[in-house]
Amino acid sequence: MEAVPWEQLEQPGPGGLGRGSGVFMPGLRWGPILAGDEGRLAVGAILVIDDDPHIRELVAALLQAAGFATALAADGLDALRVLGGQEIDLCVVDSMMPRMNGPEFCRAARRYHPDLALLMLTAKGQLGDKVLGLEAGADDYLVKPFEGLELVARVKALLRRYRKVADQVARAGGLTLDADGHTAALDGATLELPLKEFDLLFFLAANKGRTMARQRILDEVWGFDFAGNDRTLDVHINRIRDKFPAAGFKIATVRGLGYRLEDL
Repeated sequence: MEAVPWEQLEQPGPGGLGRGSGVFMPGLRWGPILAGDEGRLAVGAILVIDDDPHIRELVAALLQAAGFATALAADGLDALRVLGGQEIDLCVVDSMMPRMNGPEFCRAARRYHPDLALLMLTAKGQLGDKVLGLEAGADDYLVKPFEGLELVARVKALLRRYRKVADQVARAGGLTLDADGHTAALDGATLELPLKEFDLLFFLAANKGRTMARQRILDEVWGFDFAGNDRTLDVHINRIRDKFPAAGFKIATVRGLGYRLEDL
């Protein structure tokens, strides 16, 4: 999918996505299968919440092009009404809106819909909006202006994260990892693991038998904003290998790609 330049927001009519009618449109709309995305339809219903109909329609168009179903809301109150009547997996919510703004919506959504993924849109340079959003329960934020590819990537990453956590237990050989309690046990004996080692092991075990690219692992375990050296991943992998030399699983290096966890 091609990235849509932010400048296209200023192009109403045939060359752009238009200003939209400003009418609240709650119905779900499915987009086409995204070419090159392994031929699969992305599974997920996304609620786009923004008081600007132009931005609302742009975000919805980008997500529909990636295969997602979208519903629209003009502010947090409208969004809560949608959540009361439709199955929604993730909300893309603007931070500044009338009646109920982004952080206020996040607090309400977290109270009544704890398993809902929340992505906050913030204005460039508005650090306070980011902090307020994260403290209110947003899982991630995206600064405007943004590229369409990054928006879709963050949405997919959040959905993967929530679906993996929904499967609270992952296993690798004789090792059992419980994401709910953040506990690990080897053949029934409880172990203590540092947070990142646990998160890394859980992610690889939840994707057992699949080669995980280095960048995807870093994004999922350390986050999109990780600014450290990617050798950090190798260090953690080696530590895990040293701790579990005979636990019934191995972490294979796939040269030039990443890592794959396999049961023995």
